[in-house]
Amino acid sequence: MFKAVLVNKDDRGYRAELAQVDGASLPEGNVKVKVLYSTLNYKDGLAITGKGPVVRSFPMVPGIDFAGEVLESSSSDFKVGDRVLLNGWGVGEGHWGGLAQIARVNADWLIPLPKGFSAKQALAIGTAGYTAMLCVMALQKHGLKPADGEILVTGAAGGVGSFAVALLSKLGFKVVASTGRLAEADYLKQLGATEVIDRSALSAPGKPLAKERWAGVVDSVGSYTLANACAQTKSDGAVAACGLAQGMDFPSTVAPFILRGITLYGINSVTVPRAKRIAAYEQLSQLVDLKTLDEISQEISLEESISYAAELMAGNVRGRLIVDVNK
Repeated sequence: MFKAVLVNKDDRGYRAELAQVDGASLPEGNVKVKVLYSTLNYKDGLAITGKGPVVRSFPMVPGIDFAGEVLESSSSDFKVGDRVLLNGWGVGEGHWGGLAQIARVNADWLIPLPKGFSAKQALAIGTAGYTAMLCVMALQKHGLKPADGEILVTGAAGGVGSFAVALLSKLGFKVVASTGRLAEADYLKQLGATEVIDRSALSAPGKPLAKERWAGVVDSVGSYTLANACAQTKSDGAVAACGLAQGMDFPSTVAPFILRGITLYGINSVTVPRAKRIAAYEQLSQLVDLKTLDEISQEISLEESISYAAELMAGNVRGRLIVDVNK
């Protein structure tokens, strides 16, 4: 038996609760892991609160990422005692995830715990920091340099946004942070933002083309925010889109793409091949200040993750929530 957050939908309605689960109920997989830490991400908030159709089968253990220690393995890639990390692959949506003391998954979904990080530190980065790194890598691949101009980061006080601000600043870019929580301006400037703007400047319907400002953009918001960010991006600039906090619609036109030649990169962090995941964490190990992890994250217990999910969906959580599943 082990503790887990269990999401159910039946005659009693939709609910999430802390439960004792029989190990025989674990889904199929060739690696069994003792989970040390998980996190609470936007998808987990949707899964726990039921505010989005994230969960594809019931009952479900949410938790789209985790770090832990291998208990059993029939894979040649991992042996008992190995420290491992998982981000994505539909875990917590269609396959039981990390908000539990035990998980069983496919070896292909795991990577070795990145060198230089403890299990807790790797989860302080988690899917949010890893996704932010993939966004930054897209801008780097595009050839953007600090001399090209300002980089806009939307949803900046959230997990992805916080990391994007810190990473881009460390690389020498001038970062403008957009947020609906201007009370977090000092926090964002500590992470490296040179300017903080209210999200209302981007979140309403705008012109197909606006005054050029951004050399590049990291967007975790979608909808009108993404459309306006594209409309304000400089010629030959790049936008990396990775989220839909405002909405999954994209009310834009082709104008920024055919008149200014901007590029919109879609960032899929869920099914990225292992080699690219490892490359992302190698860059993270070089760029992330471990002190920044403390500023960005706070630790909660497995039981607290249920109530914090509602706070996350209400936009009241700053940075990263690390879940000690054994606490």
